[in-house]
Amino acid sequence: MSQFLETIQLCDGKFMNLLGHQARLERTMYEYYPSVKIPSLVKSLNEIDFPKVGLFKCRVIYDSQIRKIEFHPYSLPSIRSLKIIETNITSLAFKLLDRTDYQNAFSKKGECDDVLMVKNGLLTDTSYCNIALFDGQKWYTPQIPLLYGVNRAQLIENKKIIERNIAIDELKNYQRIALFNAMIAFGEIELEINSFS
Repeated sequence: MSQFLETIQLCDGKFMNLLGHQARLERTMYEYYPSVKIPSLVKSLNEIDFPKVGLFKCRVIYDSQIRKIEFHPYSLPSIRSLKIIETNITSLAFKLLDRTDYQNAFSKKGECDDVLMVKNGLLTDTSYCNIALFDGQKWYTPQIPLLYGVNRAQLIENKKIIERNIAIDELKNYQRIALFNAMIAFGEIELEINSFS
């Protein structure tokens, strides 16, 4: 039986973007467990003791029900370079607990800090971040990422980024790349395009 994961930012006792995480959990449950009562993240999190000061990664592991909630102190990673690699990882609307495919991709980073994955000639994601590229005027994010992240969905809804197929040979048309996920806010990690190898 597959298990799934929601990674939620907990900052000074406040859980971020719970509506987005709940929506993805519900989509996953509808697909895999359509006859099961869908758990509430708000209710589940409020029933346990959690850190009230500091920045934490909250991991909610679930299948037909929530199985485990854990908290880990978090600090922003240092990412200054990306290795471009090919991948055949399946694009998913939900987040699997098993990250073997992503770990295998990350192992190919060489001397770089992370990988930038390309599938069928199109940019997708890094090993654990969605991406957006800046052309001097607007930010664009790949139309088909490997993982449809909750912060990505929120940024699209708020019109801060625009979906577009971005071919690997179009990188020269962009100036910068932003990496973001549930723990890394949009704008916290940006690299010049020449940071790729």
